[in-house]
Parts: sequence; C-alpha cells; structure tokens
Amino acid sequence: MSTDRFEGKALPDRWRAAVADDHLRRDYQDPEFDDGAWTEITVPGHWQRNPAFADEQGPLLYRLGWTSEPLEDGERAWLVFDGLMYQSDIWLDGDYLGDTEGWFFPHTFEITAALAQRSDHVIAAELSCTPPGDRRKKRSLTGVFQDADWLDPARNPGGIWRPVRVERSGRIRIQRLSAVCRDADDQRAIVELRATLHSPDETTVTVRTRLGDVEYGEAHHLAAGENLLAWTITVANPELWWPYQLGPAPLHDLEVAVLGADGEVSDRRHRRIGLRSVTLDSWRCSVNGERLFLMGTGVAPTSYWLAEADAAAHERDLRAIRDTGLNLVRVEGHIGRPELYDLADELGLLVWQDLPLQWGYHRSVRRHAVRAAREAVECLGHHPSVAMWCAHNEPVSVERSRDDTSPVTRRTRRRRQFLDQELPTYNRQILDRSIGRAFRAADGSRPVIFHGGALPSLPRLDGTDNRLAFGWERGDVRDLPTLFSAMPRLARFVGAIGSAAVPEDVELGDTTRWPDLDWPALAQHAGVDRGAFEQYVPPAKYPDAESWIAATREYQAEVVRYHVETLRRLKYRPCGGFTAALWAPPLSAVSVALHGADRQPLPALEALRTACRPVAVIADRPPGHLHPHQECRLALHVVSELREPLEGVHVNARVRTDTTDTRRGWCGDVPADAVVRLGDVELIAPDHTTPLTVDLTLSHPTLPTTTVRYETIVIAEAHEH
Repeated sequence: MSTDRFEGKALPDRWRAAVADDHLRRDYQDPEFDDGAWTEITVPGHWQRNPAFADEQGPLLYRLGWTSEPLEDGERAWLVFDGLMYQSDIWLDGDYLGDTEGWFFPHTFEITAALAQRSDHVIAAELSCTPPGDRRKKRSLTGVFQDADWLDPARNPGGIWRPVRVERSGRIRIQRLSAVCRDADDQRAIVELRATLHSPDETTVTVRTRLGDVEYGEAHHLAAGENLLAWTITVANPELWWPYQLGPAPLHDLEVAVLGADGEVSDRRHRRIGLRSVTLDSWRCSVNGERLFLMGTGVAPTSYWLAEADAAAHERDLRAIRDTGLNLVRVEGHIGRPELYDLADELGLLVWQDLPLQWGYHRSVRRHAVRAAREAVECLGHHPSVAMWCAHNEPVSVERSRDDTSPVTRRTRRRRQFLDQELPTYNRQILDRSIGRAFRAADGSRPVIFHGGALPSLPRLDGTDNRLAFGWERGDVRDLPTLFSAMPRLARFVGAIGSAAVPEDVELGDTTRWPDLDWPALAQHAGVDRGAFEQYVPPAKYPDAESWIAATREYQAEVVRYHVETLRRLKYRPCGGFTAALWAPPLSAVSVALHGADRQPLPALEALRTACRPVAVIADRPPGHLHPHQECRLALHVVSELREPLEGVHVNARVRTDTTDTRRGWCGDVPADAVVRLGDVELIAPDHTTPLTVDLTLSHPTLPTTTVRYETIVIAEAHEH
C-alpha cells in the first residue's frame, strides 16, 4: 500500500451550492438529483466569497459528484473533511453519514462499503454558520470569527474551508493520535503518545514508534471496535528545542505505524516534534529550566477568509514579529491554520493558544467546548512552540457598544464588567474550569490558563493576566506605576496594551463636514469606538480628519511605548511579560492593531520595536507638564534580555530647554537577563514656558548605540496683578 493512500487524496475542488430551503432539503441528497442550475463554488473556500452568496448567512447546500478508485483486498476507506465552518449534515450516495460541529479539526466517516458497491458517488452536505443572536450567550465556538472588536457583523465565515479527502488504510486504522513532550532536559526527553486504533475484529498488532534515531515497538491485543492506547518513548541526551533568544530550534520526525499480523503497515501517521519543557510559575516562564521574559503580540487570523491564507502570509507576519524583538504570539480567540504553528516551531517563537471562546457563552456549549480542548491537543500538542493553553478569552458577558459616547453609560458598563468578573458566573466557574480540566487531562506538559483577562477576586485573589487597557478603555496611562505599586499582582502579566488608531486602509467617508461623520456606520462596520476616542483623542479638537488621524496614531504609539517601558522595569518583580496590541486585523478596521489589514505599519510598531530592544535604557516618564523652578527626578534603568553579562555599559543624558543644555553620564555593569538602576536624571524647570526634552544614549562595545527621548513642557502661568 503506497504512502499517499495513508495521507489521503483530495477530491475535486469544483462543487455546486444553493441556499437551503425546505423544498431542496427533501431531495438534494439523492444521487440522481439535478443540480445543474446550482452555482459552482470552490472548495476549499467560504460561501460569501462567491458573488452569488456574498450576502448570505446560510445555511447552504453543497453537492459534489466524483469517481473513486477500486479498493484493494483488505483496504478500508475514509471520507475526511479537514475543516467545516461550522455545523453540517453529511450524506454519501443518499445515505446519511452523520453530523459535525467544530471548525478547526477534521471530521471523518468510514465509506468502505460505499466504495465497494460503486465507483460513481455524490457527496451532499448542508452547512450552517448561524450568526449569534445574543452575543452574551453565544452557542457556537467560532471565537473571533463571529464576535470581535474589528468584525463587520455582515461577514460570515461559513463554508468548507479546508480540503475534503479520501484516506485509505489497512484493516487497522489509526483514528486519533496525540503526541506531547511531557518532560525534557539535557539528559533525557520523554514523549507521551495516545492513540485510538479501530479494528473490525479481534486481532494482535505491533505499534512501531520512530523518533529520530530512536525506535520502539510493542505488541497489543485489540478488541473489535475502538481501542485506546497510551505509551511513552524516551530519548537520551536529546537535542533540545529553544526559543530563538535562548538557542536553536531543532525539530525531529515522529512516525507511528501499525503493523498487522502479516508484518505489513496497516496505517501510519507523521508529526514534527520539538523536545522541550515549559513551566509558568507566578507568570514567570521557563523553557528547559531557563527563565524567559515574555514579550509578545496578539495575532488574529491572517485573513478572515481562512481558506485563502497561505504559508507566505504567516511567514511574513511571524518573521516581522521576531524582528521586532518579540518572542511570543498570542493566538487570540481562534485556532490558526497549520502553517502558523509549523513556522513558529521553525522560528523559535512561543505561542499562547486560546481556545476559540471569546466573551459570553450559553450553558449549552460546555460539552462541545470540552471536546474542542481535546481536539486542540490532538491537532497542536506536538508543536514545541505551543507553550500554554487558555480556555477562554475574557469571559465577560456585558453587552458592548462602539457608538456610545456618554461618559455615564461607559462608566456604568465598566462597573458591570467589573462585577461580572468579581461575582460567580457560569462562564468562569463552570465552563472555563471544565475546559481547563480537559486540557490538563489531555496534556499534562503545558501550563493551562482557565481564562484570560480575569481580575483578582475574593476569596482566592488568583486572577490571570491583566487586561485593564489603561489609556484606552479606562484611566490614564501615566497612572500605571501608581496602580502597580498599589496592586503588584496586576503587573504579573499584562495581556492588553494599546489604543485604537486609524490605519490607511480604512475610509472614513465624506470628511468635508468634519467632524460630522457617519459615526454610527463607522462604529458598526469599521470598529470605531467613538466613546473612547471622545475621551482620549476627541475629533472636535482637530481642524480636519487628517490631523485627527495623525493624532490617533501618535497617541497609540505613546500608549504602547509607555506600557512596555513600565513593565520591562518590573521584569520578574513581579512581571513575567506582556502581549502588546494586536499585530494586524484580518479586515479593514479601526482597532488597537499595530498595522492595517493591508500590513501597512502604524507608528506604534516602531515604538514597540524601540521599547523591546534586547538591551534598553528606560527612564520614568516625566510629568505631563512642569511649573517654573519645579524639580523632579526620573529613575534611570537598563534592562537586558541577553544571556551574558555586560560590563561597562555607558548611559549619557542630555536635558534641553530653549535656554539650557545639561549633560550627565553613568557607567555600570548589567548582569545577564536583569534590570539595573544606574541613577536618576534630575530636571529643574526654568522660569518660563518652554519645551523640555531628555535624550538618553546607551553605548557598549558589543551593542549598537541607541537613543531614546522623553518630552514634557514647562508652563509659566501669568501672574495676577
């Protein structure tokens, strides 16, 4: 039996589709049904990408006629849907195969009998991806595809978005396989494997496992039907996988094959795996025992239309993320395409993986959510880049409004969100804990976060990462140090940094009557949070749309830079890391992302790159303004992510006004992976109104010379006579 039969053969990509109605549902699954008047549609794809269905919310009916190859003696055949968004009922040759729910993992049906009976076949499927009614109580686990700040509600991701294949096996089929590296150090690595084998009758088989140069075989007696197996394989003196800042990222071929009594391979599976261990202690991450400060960014789907994303798009983004100095990507509210994780493995980037749950869900989803956790481990568990599982992104069920400009209403909503986090809820106490337990049962090798963005609450004060979003959703970004000083627990890991800005690919409509835009339409279809803009970058304050757009970008860069600098100074005391704003939205939108959907960078990207240099000089941020003769001190720190110490690091400060130019220098040693306070920059305001700038220059023989600037203004108030 050839290898390609194990891997499967894709069926033709030209299907036919029609909008479902009760009349068509009666007969469309019949092989003799005439679908000649139906619209041709491409699979893989999404139905809204076809002009005939551009405005359809579904359900849709799909049909495909195809011809099968003859089965060999003892062969079994399987129809595999690699990705269906979101629910479906499947028929083959007029016979009902079953229903599916879930979009990121494959659905498989045995079709051996059907292929033995005839060679011409018809697949019929009804697909639905129902938009949520009450977004506080969603019933579909589609995550950001149906509920996100950047989402246009008219979009629907429904469709057969990955290939449909026919796989063949011998009498013994490997139905499921998961592989995780349970533990690893420089002496040994232990890989834990779990498999479900299906046999039509009682028999004895040999399960052969190959991992690099290590081979392990064991005989198993199988009963008729499904058989669950678990075993481990140990690699001595392993070549460990590391994040790129700590070392190389080697990958190893893993093969699991089932041999029948005749010694022939009945079925096999391949994986690429990395050998490493990951721990998270009070939000301080260690890989293979080496501590690593996490600096990351959130990633949305590379394209809202997942079927159209490709490896080149993922490589462009991930390489740019690494070049920015980040070491973590947080896959927000969805599961990415397989190429995302393959590239993260190769590039040595860590992945925070959300299950596709975002905000509020109905009680009915728990059973499917638990299953989705197990499926996520099976699909992604072998990837060394996947460092942690998160069951639910922000389990808050308070209704949100983008076009609400009332400060009173916004404060009321924030209070409700706070209470929703502090008081017991079904989502946090039952749903998320059930998912978390499922993750831990399926994969004991990784940290599991029950929910992201949960504040510390009584009586345990545990909480998770902090999504306070100071400077945008609440508060003033200058208040961060005071907040973290009062509640250090909030600084353990910050998962929301940034403010919204208007990218180049978003049209604001008719701006001739500025600032009287169609704000409700922009809120609905472009993600504009008008209430937040009114608070932080008020449109009426600017003479035209162009200056306001520039101001939103400048403010976003300021918020990102100050958050990152504040958190890096708190490295390990207590901060374990952060994820900055979203890298890029998949649709044109006004969002907290660092790029537009067209990947044109915003100024915040350069601010993030500067703040994330491996060795950075950071000072306290000056007050918004100074009064004449006012004195203040700015604490001066050097932060290093390098694995070796630096001796003789020089920092020079230049403080300038329109009449003064003061310089001072410091020199000190910086240990590996540490934060060192070198001294204080003293500011003395002159007696008149003037800008005041502080330029800090860091130099060392092994590093490029870098300069950062801090600005404030001296305001001289008029004397009363």
